[in-house]
Amino acid sequence: MRYMLTGNYRNHVLMRLTLLCTLVLLTGFWCTNALLYFRNMDLRPRSVVEYYRGSETEFAMPRTYGAMLEVTHMHLAMMATVILLLTHLAIFLPWSLRLRVILVLATFGCALLGEASSWLVRFVHPGFAPLKVVTFLGLQTGLAVLLAGLAVHLLRRPDVPAWPAPGESPTPPRRGATAAAETETPAQRWQPGQ
Repeated sequence: MRYMLTGNYRNHVLMRLTLLCTLVLLTGFWCTNALLYFRNMDLRPRSVVEYYRGSETEFAMPRTYGAMLEVTHMHLAMMATVILLLTHLAIFLPWSLRLRVILVLATFGCALLGEASSWLVRFVHPGFAPLKVVTFLGLQTGLAVLLAGLAVHLLRRPDVPAWPAPGESPTPPRRGATAAAETETPAQRWQPGQ
């Protein structure tokens, strides 16, 4: 866990391998998310209205409350987990703080508004259909930027060697730390009364 907290996951070869494999699977998630959307709708607001409110010309029934509740239940948990993982890793990207904050807020916001817009189109007014299209595009863009940025970051050469040379400390020394302090365990550094 300390690798995730400090951003040193790039310096550990197995951690990088695990994260890259995770990014491959999440890229598949990104692709299937788009395929599922386009299986039912396209980027025209009218297609969104027809999907959620039904269409007499297509003999399509409106989405039921129960069906929408099941989808929303799964989407909220899945999107929260996926976006949490990606945005947590994005904290360590060498991008400006402002860009990272915008990316985190926009991606989470698009996911939440995308779910809300489905309900709004179905049960409030068809005029919310453009919101569904915009939030879908925003979510897909945010996820793509996160996935690509993290992949580039993980594929770059690490800052320090992944495996220490014989006799070296497995972690680089902290600024101002002595060699003896780096080899001590927390229990050895602890003094009674601290």
